Amino acid sequence: MYDSENGLQILASNNDAALRVFDAATFKLITRYDYPWAVNFTAMRPGSSLAAVVGDDKLTHLTDIKTGHTEMNLEGHHDYSFAADWHPAGNLLATGNQDTTTMVWDVRLPSTPLAILAGRMGAIRSVRFSPDGRFLAMAEPADFVHIYDVQSGFTKMQEVDIFGEISGISFTPLTDAFFVAIADITYSSLLEFERFSPSDEALGEPWSALSFPLATPITVP
Repeated sequence: MYDSENGLQILASNNDAALRVFDAATFKLITRYDYPWAVNFTAMRPGSSLAAVVGDDKLTHLTDIKTGHTEMNLEGHHDYSFAADWHPAGNLLATGNQDTTTMVWDVRLPSTPLAILAGRMGAIRSVRFSPDGRFLAMAEPADFVHIYDVQSGFTKMQEVDIFGEISGISFTPLTDAFFVAIADITYSSLLEFERFSPSDEALGEPWSALSFPLATPITVP
């Protein structure tokens, strides 16, 4: 979902090899763009009509959502992509792939990725930049979430080792908490991680802007 010059619109990516744009108020189809492969995810660049379109293709397609024209392709992944997200500033793009990596791109220098972040065991199914732009989180299909410090140039990382199939991740709007949804048939739950604050350092707790310590899990019936 994103704000366009014509109001709030919804992007729908689908395995039927199509990207559809709907009006959020009426749910009417505005336009449809067809691809020769399944479209797995689409992410809008902040303040722009440019969308990152990924799917069953090794390339990341940067497409003008107004015209359907692909402005450029990003080449680097070795398999199909499942996820994409833009940094709030709009110049960095993260793409999660079945080759078990997340690639971070500076679209001003698109010839090569700015960083290649490896997972531990599986495809990268979800990527999210925090709303304040400080962190990048990437989730594997199960057990592992990796949270990178963007300001460090992606050299600092905290690994969250949990148990179960991961269905999604998300930061809160103020980046004061981070959520992991577990879809395991036995251990379905929503895990909340709270970000350390500077006051914790005064209490003798180890201060790290990269830490999201586990709080009480919220169990979903």
